[in-house]
Amino acid sequence: MSDEALREAALAYHESPRPGKIGTHVFKAAESSRDLSLAYSPGVAEPVLAIAKDPAAAYRYTNKGNLIGIVTDGSAILGLGNLGPLASKPVMEGKALLFKRFADLDCVDIEVDCADSTEFIDTVARIADSFGGINIEDVAAPQCFEIEAALRERCKVPVFHDDQHGTAICVVAGLLNALDIQGKKLSDVRVVCLGSGAAGTATLRLLQAMGAPNEHLTAVDRQGVIHADRGALPPYKAEFARKTPHRTLADALRGADVFLGVSGANLLAPELLASMAAKPVIFALANPDPEIRPEAARAVRNDVIVATGRSDFANQVNNVLCFPFIFRGALDVRARTIDDGMKVAAAHAIATLAREPVPAEILAAYPGVTSLHFGPEYILPKPMDPRLRMRVASAVARAAVESGVALLPYPADYPKV
Repeated sequence: MSDEALREAALAYHESPRPGKIGTHVFKAAESSRDLSLAYSPGVAEPVLAIAKDPAAAYRYTNKGNLIGIVTDGSAILGLGNLGPLASKPVMEGKALLFKRFADLDCVDIEVDCADSTEFIDTVARIADSFGGINIEDVAAPQCFEIEAALRERCKVPVFHDDQHGTAICVVAGLLNALDIQGKKLSDVRVVCLGSGAAGTATLRLLQAMGAPNEHLTAVDRQGVIHADRGALPPYKAEFARKTPHRTLADALRGADVFLGVSGANLLAPELLASMAAKPVIFALANPDPEIRPEAARAVRNDVIVATGRSDFANQVNNVLCFPFIFRGALDVRARTIDDGMKVAAAHAIATLAREPVPAEILAAYPGVTSLHFGPEYILPKPMDPRLRMRVASAVARAAVESGVALLPYPADYPKV
């Protein structure tokens, strides 16, 4: 499909036969006067009084336990930049569609028009208890770090910034498999991350949580390597600044095992890839054009494994592999937060599923794909794999119960543990 044809198809999809992508579905009877007297006045007074007496009753008598608030200020819309909150609404509706389609979670999209982080935090904190969880979306770095930390502290429900942690979980899941194929261990490899925004920072943090030594992690921004001798670093960069003689991306990549790109198009030059260690792993996640295209990487060396964010290449890193199911598992045990243990559990569950045989019904969802087998061009499950929901949600729920952040026991209808 040409770019112009895609543009016209996308606009038509969003416009017709009804504008937008989501709506409200009534699932209780509303056909008789008795139905209405129960749904509204006078019957609705009974759950109101029950919730006033015990706030936890909201999970019993309302949709709170299956409802996600998707909130944004429109400051980092996909790869389009700061276009404002209203322009972000199609993306937020799209996110709601994905939550419903993959995890049967209802959503309300909230676009906040605010001047600074404090206003955003206050707005979301005041409405958060209406929901079972809060998904922060398309909020720019570095404000996103402050916002998420403050909301996690103030809100009684789990808060998750998908652009940070969803990307990190999917990258780490794919990396675990890629390293295994390459015969390497996470504890041994040198990782270079180009891009120190939300996704890059969260991925490095998750790698640390999974045992990657800090001295093996190098972050690179527009000024070069983030090192201990650079002054006036913001806290989220300073945590990865270490003593090193490396100053440029070329310095850092020489002999490195893993390149993680969350930056811009064509920034991994062929000669830099050639300087990396044997059997390198490349995550070139800039969209729509990656830091290096897979065919360009393979033209340089035949021992490389490449992942991108694009669906038209093998090994797509797609956040839909995790964020619906992270919330599904968290809400099903009424987790107060989403901690590192839950993220690690999600990454392992996704990685493990990619190693299993792929049923024919999943292949049917991908025209032209006749087989998928664990290997250099299949390190992550496909988004349409229905097994993801229970695998990831159950792993997250189990981790929440084990860490003590869950208010409910592991669900009886989940897989036995």
